[in-house]
Amino acid sequence: MILNYIWIGFFLVSFAAAVLQFLFLGDTEVFKRMMDGTFESARIAVMDIALPLAGVMTLWLGLMQVGEKAGVVAWLARKIAPFFSRIFPGVPADHPANGHMVMNFSANLLGLDNAATPFGLKAMESLQSLNTDKETASDAQIMFLVLHTSGLTLIPLAIMAQRAVLGAQNPSDIFIPCLIATYVATVTGMLAVAIRQRINLWDRVLLGWLGGISAAIAAMVWGMSEWMTRAELETFSKVSANFLLLLIITGFIVAAMRKGVNVYDTFIEGAKGGIQTSLTIIPYLVGMLVAIGLLRNSGVLGLIVKGFEALFAAFGWNTDFVNALPTALMKPLSGSGARAMMVDTMKTFGVDSFAGRLACIFQGSADTTFYIVALYFGSVGIRKTRYAIPMGLLADLAGVIAAIGVAYLFFH
Repeated sequence: MILNYIWIGFFLVSFAAAVLQFLFLGDTEVFKRMMDGTFESARIAVMDIALPLAGVMTLWLGLMQVGEKAGVVAWLARKIAPFFSRIFPGVPADHPANGHMVMNFSANLLGLDNAATPFGLKAMESLQSLNTDKETASDAQIMFLVLHTSGLTLIPLAIMAQRAVLGAQNPSDIFIPCLIATYVATVTGMLAVAIRQRINLWDRVLLGWLGGISAAIAAMVWGMSEWMTRAELETFSKVSANFLLLLIITGFIVAAMRKGVNVYDTFIEGAKGGIQTSLTIIPYLVGMLVAIGLLRNSGVLGLIVKGFEALFAAFGWNTDFVNALPTALMKPLSGSGARAMMVDTMKTFGVDSFAGRLACIFQGSADTTFYIVALYFGSVGIRKTRYAIPMGLLADLAGVIAAIGVAYLFFH
């Protein structure tokens, strides 16, 4: 029901804002702007997201089927089972969902969105097979979705590339701040859901894994910042991410060959589900993106930013971060919208300005919560999201606060 109320609220708030702008500001274009935006959002949902996703889904679901028949997915599930059995207690240790989730998280860590989405949809489908109430999100599905929406990414390659295009002096200088902010968002989301689900956070295995992951990330950040130049860091990011992705594909195929699997027929068998999945999610994407487009074109976000600026100024706080807030506000709603806000902030205030850098950190600190809820839950027909959205937004908020903090620490 939360998603239902949020969706209705987007329309009502947008309409009210448009009427007020027409009556008190004389904006005669506001209604046309909003209606044009609805048609454009519907087009984007189908032509720019669902249909291109069909090709990507077909490829990766086929490769995933090869990986499953080769035993690679089961091997990954066994390796991660001690940790996953603690945070996903309802998922059997040998269930394929564990391997699918590992593949999704791995692709996210490398910033490989095109690969992460098919893996994630496959993981959600696997978790749905364990769900006793097919219209209501299970605990495991909520934990998975919140971890995914927190957007943990080791290397924000796309953001660094955008900064380079706009002429940043050091395009990768936001690498460490982005990593810190997204890690805070991920840990916050996981802990919040764990508390809600009464998961034992003092379990030695769980503490060991979290401590080990935290230490590994800290060591990687220190090593890269200490031993690599900015140019070397960008090259390493680009080469390592794509090499590992190609290694996964090749590894699946070689492992399947060793087990005597008919690789091509297996690929075709798995790939058949790609088109159907893409068609299934179209109504969910259109509904959510149209509502988000209305909210954006109604000017509501601009009013919220001005309200924040007045509020913080009244307390005597520094308000330099407010200029970057549109990216943070848009990020849970739309990835492309947040990217556009990030670029606009860099162009307006300067690519190496405090606001420009902070907008980049906002972009890298979390993922698009509402889009992911619509996409992932919609793909398996879940209508009752329970507390998934509040927890996802809590992780987003933690990422925003962390982003502001590290931006002031590094760049102010």
